[in-house]
Amino acid sequence: MTHYQKLLRISTTGKSFQNITSKITAIVAESGIKTGLCTLFLRHTSASLVIQENADPDVLIDLENFMAKLVPEGRDYIHDAEGADDMPGHIRTVLTHTSENIPINNGHLVLGTWQGIYIWEHRQHNHTRELIVHISG
Repeated sequence: MTHYQKLLRISTTGKSFQNITSKITAIVAESGIKTGLCTLFLRHTSASLVIQENADPDVLIDLENFMAKLVPEGRDYIHDAEGADDMPGHIRTVLTHTSENIPINNGHLVLGTWQGIYIWEHRQHNHTRELIVHISG
């Protein structure tokens, strides 16, 4: 079995979805692995990794609006060392994911037609997020 690993640093722009599908696709091609598994791991506790709709941006807006209602900012959270969005960011990450596994077939990610890979930034300010891409096959 062959393993290939790469660290990506992704700049986020406050609360937003960063589509990283093309970056991951390029790494899969670079790995040379034809059949296997791509494991993604986001090394943070206030941002998420999600596979979601990549055609209609309204889906992402609706997800953000839903999450804002589900986990509002400004409550009396005990943990608020970095501001009003600090603890809500952690809660949102617990409700979503920091890792994803995607099969590789014939050298390509086996994503659905309308699926894209996103880093979902839960904090108000810009951050640089680290993503480990591990490919085995």
